[in-house]
Amino acid sequence: MSRSDSILVTGAAGFIGSTLIDRLLAEGRTVVGLDSFDPFYPENEKRENLAAATSHERFQLVEGDIRDEAAVDRAFGAAGDGALVVHLAALAGVRPSLERPTEYADVNVRGTSVMLDAAVRRCAAGFVFASSSSVYGERSDGPFRESDPVDHPISPYAATKKAGELIAHSFHHAHELPVRCLRFFTAYGPRQRPDLAVRKFADRLLRGESLPVFGDGSARRDFTYIDDIVSGVVGAIDTNVSWGVFNLGAGRTISVLEMIESLAHQLGLVPNLDFQRRQTGDVSNTWADISAAQSALDYAPAVEFDAGVERFVAWLATRSAAARDTAAQRGEQR
Repeated sequence: MSRSDSILVTGAAGFIGSTLIDRLLAEGRTVVGLDSFDPFYPENEKRENLAAATSHERFQLVEGDIRDEAAVDRAFGAAGDGALVVHLAALAGVRPSLERPTEYADVNVRGTSVMLDAAVRRCAAGFVFASSSSVYGERSDGPFRESDPVDHPISPYAATKKAGELIAHSFHHAHELPVRCLRFFTAYGPRQRPDLAVRKFADRLLRGESLPVFGDGSARRDFTYIDDIVSGVVGAIDTNVSWGVFNLGAGRTISVLEMIESLAHQLGLVPNLDFQRRQTGDVSNTWADISAAQSALDYAPAVEFDAGVERFVAWLATRSAAARDTAAQRGEQR
């Protein structure tokens, strides 16, 4: 494997982006982050994600939209020609994409095209594209392999991610841009977005609210701890593979009910389940075959689900304590 020391990360303030940046800085690399601070969830939480990075001498934040060519040029200018790009920025979420399909296509497809065009003009060392397990569509079998057909996405979000892979391949073919597409499988852990299941259920449990379970709770997900996801991204940064599509999952599945049981146990609370009809766009199963990533990226997920939930709960407790301290200080200043 080779090593890239100048990295441009889009979606820098997000769950995966900020965790990746902390890892890259700890490894001695120079990082430029690009983020628009989209209001999908609170900006202050995203700023907290980048608190450590923004005080680091080898990190620079550029605020801007991936569709804005001037902002993208500023980010590439800060990173320097020959930097490697990790493109994580996107409008996320299956259900919101059903309500805003045009906006999802604009950000996720046109924005990715802007980034790829700039990467070619700036002679980028490579381009790592964040795809999604949602491209596999509705399937009851598994594990899912990268060679499986992915022609039937069941949400606009999934379709934009498949479109991103196709556009990325066209740039690789036309311009010999090294590209690695990573299909993430249900990442969870510290800094997780508030809308994602583990975080959302934890917040509701702590507030004493019921947990909405869509379907009968038997849907299964390949929950993958954030540190394992980030290790896979670092592997994709450093690999010499010129073109590849790789699953980044844990390689095993957990049902929604099993996830809730583990989370409630760690919190010491009893869940009140509110069963609702299954939602349009939701798949019943995700399950990654990770053999390709193991071979090409030295990918080796190490965190078992219960251990990951324990770490997540510990982070949530720390964050809640910090919020209480801040509120108390504000009260004293009045």
